[in-house]
Amino acid sequence: MDVQAALEDMGDKPPGFRGSRDWIGCVEASLCLEYFRGPQGRLCHVPRGAGLQGELERLHSHFAGGGGPVMVGGDADAQSKALLGVCLGPGTKAFVLVLDPHCWGAPKNPTELQIAGWVGWREVSTTFDSKSFYNLCLTSHNSEKQLPPQD
Repeated sequence: MDVQAALEDMGDKPPGFRGSRDWIGCVEASLCLEYFRGPQGRLCHVPRGAGLQGELERLHSHFAGGGGPVMVGGDADAQSKALLGVCLGPGTKAFVLVLDPHCWGAPKNPTELQIAGWVGWREVSTTFDSKSFYNLCLTSHNSEKQLPPQD
């Protein structure tokens, strides 16, 4: 409910959003990261899923440079995803390490997550809908958390 309240307070959502069951996307998540002074979130809009092939180098650089999880949301593809890594293969073959953000609880071990389908390597060409747009929120650690001004 804190996220909903923040989005209302920022004017991103209308009064009455607080307490609703409405979904939020990557844009709203990035606003909340800034609002709550969390990791920095940089947005990247991909007009069509097929265009994600062109973003793989950027994603690879993001992770290689110590970047955090990438939140992914789309329109026609409404299945939320969190990307944890990229593996660029020979030619155009590429894979992303996908975490289902609906995963909850404490698994006993990583294998349990994989068996349950919560996390796994997926081929890019079959993971994203070529007709859906996608918003990516690339998170990175703040070198120094900024504190609110003292009165």
